[in-house]
Amino acid sequence: GEGEEQKIIPMERVSQKLPFPFRGKTPWMEEVVQRMEQLPRVGVGVILILMLFFLTGCSKEDENKPGKVRWDRETCARCAMALSDRNYSAQIRGGRPDRETRLYKFDDIGCAVIWLDQQNWKTDPRTKIWVNDHRNGSWIDAKTAWYVKVKSTPMDYGLGAQSDNEPEALNYDEARAHIYKQEERLNTHYGQPHPTPPAIPILEEETQNQ
Repeated sequence: GEGEEQKIIPMERVSQKLPFPFRGKTPWMEEVVQRMEQLPRVGVGVILILMLFFLTGCSKEDENKPGKVRWDRETCARCAMALSDRNYSAQIRGGRPDRETRLYKFDDIGCAVIWLDQQNWKTDPRTKIWVNDHRNGSWIDAKTAWYVKVKSTPMDYGLGAQSDNEPEALNYDEARAHIYKQEERLNTHYGQPHPTPPAIPILEEETQNQ
């Protein structure tokens, strides 16, 4: 009420209550803290909540975009090899319907396709898959990309993705069939056999040739 003395929080206590990036006594932060120490306790609390809300909002990942890859430091979610090739890697965002989605990263589109087929949430509308354009390393939607056969990829699935079509390029379903044929031929990482993959999709042209 009127006449009550406002409680002032010492500068040291204000600094300790700040979110981690704002702690310390850099010149600009010291000025902010000096101003804050003149505020009543309620005012300081409001500012701290707003700062925390700002930090949380900035750190939230965009679920519609691939994440940043720490090349040569992160490993493939399927085969545990390092992500080193900027032209043939892949990312998948997904997860159980009752949980938030997360990113999974792969050193080869082949690993990503087979791994995704083994997840029971693969058809969830939130599930997204991206792959590098093999010509420039940019991230593109793997489902709408076109795939050309190349001599070498990190796990020898032999496909490079690109954003535009060209003669003999494969769409996603055709690329998936190619990947399973390669998996049947190779069938090992680190010399260990993989579990039996799901049925290889049969293409229309193959049915006609039988």
